[in-house]
Amino acid sequence: MSDYSDSGAIVAAALLAGFLGFLFFVAYYVLSSIFLGKIFQKAGVQGQWRAWVPVYNFMVFAKLGDLSPWVPLIGAGAAVVLAPLGLGFLGSILFIVSTALAAWRVGLKLQKEAVWVVLYVLLSIVWLGINAYDKSRWNPLIPPAPWASNGFFADRTVWQGIPVQPSAVPPAPGYQPPAPGYQPPAPGYQPPAGYQPPVPPTTEPPAPPVDGDPRV
Repeated sequence: MSDYSDSGAIVAAALLAGFLGFLFFVAYYVLSSIFLGKIFQKAGVQGQWRAWVPVYNFMVFAKLGDLSPWVPLIGAGAAVVLAPLGLGFLGSILFIVSTALAAWRVGLKLQKEAVWVVLYVLLSIVWLGINAYDKSRWNPLIPPAPWASNGFFADRTVWQGIPVQPSAVPPAPGYQPPAPGYQPPAPGYQPPAGYQPPVPPTTEPPAPPVDGDPRV
């Protein structure tokens, strides 16, 4: 009888733990979606629905942080695929590292020091809440990310409705960037090189006629 009651208590405790875990997951999902929506609004993202789509919302977050959105997707996918092999933590690490890098960049654009990324790693929900509801404004005019030019983390995607850092916008077709050391011309008209102004005439104009002149 004692063994039966003990097993029943274990099952009940497991069910309770599972239910509480489910509630925690739902609460985290709802809060993080609300906070992401507020951050997306600050950044000028079109469509608040993007904040409510699992995984995709953090892909958008990655783009706002000048990071390729496919990196967190690869991390989430690897965590699921490698879980049966006991290696799912590798994908989770990639997901956490990539979103932390994006949080660092997003924080800079919201006037936060780089050290704030520590709060994101430890308590991401608190970091999201602060940046969602404080009075900071979005400023994309910060130095490009170290990985912006090339590499696995570089963002080369263009998604309609999601702004990117100005330095990451591809140039217009046919545009050629100026060569290194180029100096723009000074304001005002500048004559072309080698230009010589015309020489004023040396002949004097004819004298005006006088009274009695037969030419009048």
